[in-house]
Amino acid sequence: MQGAKITAIVPAAGLGVRMNLGQAKPLVEIRSKPVIIYTLEVLQAHPLIDKIILVFNKEGFQKACQFVKKYRISKVARVIAGGATRKESVRNGLEAIDPKTKIVVIHDGVRPFVDEGSISRVIEEAFVSGAAVLGVPVKSTIKKVNTGYVVEETLKRERLWEIQTPQAFDRELIQKAYLRASSYSAPDDAALVELMGKKVRVVRGSYFNIKITTQEDLVFAEAIASIKAIE
Repeated sequence: MQGAKITAIVPAAGLGVRMNLGQAKPLVEIRSKPVIIYTLEVLQAHPLIDKIILVFNKEGFQKACQFVKKYRISKVARVIAGGATRKESVRNGLEAIDPKTKIVVIHDGVRPFVDEGSISRVIEEAFVSGAAVLGVPVKSTIKKVNTGYVVEETLKRERLWEIQTPQAFDRELIQKAYLRASSYSAPDDAALVELMGKKVRVVRGSYFNIKITTQEDLVFAEAIASIKAIE
């Protein structure tokens, strides 16, 4: 792992339609600081991350660049425009990546509370197996429901994990996965690697590593930010 280049791609091009806030989700402020800056500061401080490629939507592009400069996120090598979907945004990031990169770490811009240890563990596993994701065991009962909202099956919770980001991959593997699955609508990056028949290892994450998608998530985010401010 020593000397190997590690680049983080941060897709942050979501418009936040479900939140109805009139601005992009990553630019929403928590305790007077944009969500995206919380995310970037964690990656900036991580000793294994060499570079960051930030992928942003056109509407908030200039503001994102201003925030990167204001908060001195020096590891951001490039800020590039995102696509119509998350998959397109990540692909844009992969196309902009330094070919000397060994491991690619893909992390949602709206997961601001990932911790250093989780990032380290997923990177270390990616060096060993080539593909690794963070996850936590589900705590609630999960039922499979049909289109008529009738329960078809109650799934066994013991083998169900909620998958998070960051997800870390060998650069050549993830670039090949994106190239081969250009028409496949994937729920996450690891699914494209799975489609190639490759194994993806799950590394234990944290329940604090929430994804801010709805108004309710903002309430939890404010609480977590308050806790971390005290630590």
